Amino acid sequence: MTQAPLFQQITDFANRADPYPLYEELRKNPVLHEEEGGPYVFSSYWDIEALLHDPRISSDAANLAAGDDELSGPEATGLPPSFIRLDPPEHDRLRRIANSSFGPPHRPRRIENMRGELGEIVTGLIDGFGDARQIDLVDQFAYPFPVTVICRLLGVPREDEPRFRAWVDPIVAGLDPDTRTSAESQRTAQEARLQLGMYLNGLVEQRAREPRDDMLSDLVNSHSPDGAMTTMEVLSTAVLLLIAGHETTVNLITNGMLTLLRHPEVLERLCNEPALSVKIVEELLRYEPPVQIVPQRTNITDIEVRGVTIPKGSRLWLVLAAGNRDPERFQDPERFDPDRGDIQHLGFGSGIHSCFGAPLARLETQIALSELARRLENPRLVADPPPYRQNAILRGPRHLEVAFDGLRRAA
Repeated sequence: MTQAPLFQQITDFANRADPYPLYEELRKNPVLHEEEGGPYVFSSYWDIEALLHDPRISSDAANLAAGDDELSGPEATGLPPSFIRLDPPEHDRLRRIANSSFGPPHRPRRIENMRGELGEIVTGLIDGFGDARQIDLVDQFAYPFPVTVICRLLGVPREDEPRFRAWVDPIVAGLDPDTRTSAESQRTAQEARLQLGMYLNGLVEQRAREPRDDMLSDLVNSHSPDGAMTTMEVLSTAVLLLIAGHETTVNLITNGMLTLLRHPEVLERLCNEPALSVKIVEELLRYEPPVQIVPQRTNITDIEVRGVTIPKGSRLWLVLAAGNRDPERFQDPERFDPDRGDIQHLGFGSGIHSCFGAPLARLETQIALSELARRLENPRLVADPPPYRQNAILRGPRHLEVAFDGLRRAA
């Protein structure tokens, strides 16, 4: 039987539970181009980092060869591209405006000041396990925690928070690079994005009339040196933050707990040393990153990588998860080691498109994992490997059944 091309194997759902042997094989050919018109796939840490910082590499779909970015432009979603799909100077302008309401210099402590509220949300979710001795960590904890946080940060009314899963799930499913993704799933994703956009438009109009102390009000009423966002730019940014602001954190928390349950000695340390959560999260971002692949970058001119000429307008796929385990960059990269001294991972990307919400995702995951470790008595996996989501880009378990003997009391 003929073996499928390597990149097709990576995106094949059958390999979702453990793609790392395929990534190891991929690194043997760090500039992979298996078929005419197919993507150029990069797996070396140093190549990926260089490309993420290279001004000749574009995130704007308009620079892709014709037909290479179907159903992802404004004509498909009804909204302009978010700033992660733009290049400078427009990318820089929009990101600066968004950041002014998220962090320094205008809101330097907005995230840190949420620490107490994040702890209260986590405590409430864990208390909600009640007398149960088995939970689905995804449905009962890892999903509701970050979606609650991002909704509150933006200013979404609490009674509307449950509506977001019906919109977000099909949008994320539509990002799947697997060639089996159907036109129907793409249409469903477009419809969900439009419904989400219409809902947010109502909030934007309300915040324009009655500003509040939330991020959406800041975006609507910003008057920075970069000017103000248009209503459509506010909507596009809000959709980006709602999706990216929780989906990757769901996977980071779930991948993190799965990894800790597979390494009980580290889980026990975390139970006794909550401060270890900082190192654990950084190693998780290297070892099991929630974003495995950065797809659909392109080059605005011919470039050469390792002697390979890549024609202008090619599709470039950067396999962050392969680079994070590159033995040319990390010693003993297949070992999970929170005491690792050199941890400059690619888990949040790099360069101008590095993860906008990294400070929040870090804090959420540190609090989540340290509290789970402290409060669950004798936690253990029910099934290993667990069932995974379809998506190869945003890789994480769809369910994670965890058994335990009981709950320790909240602090």
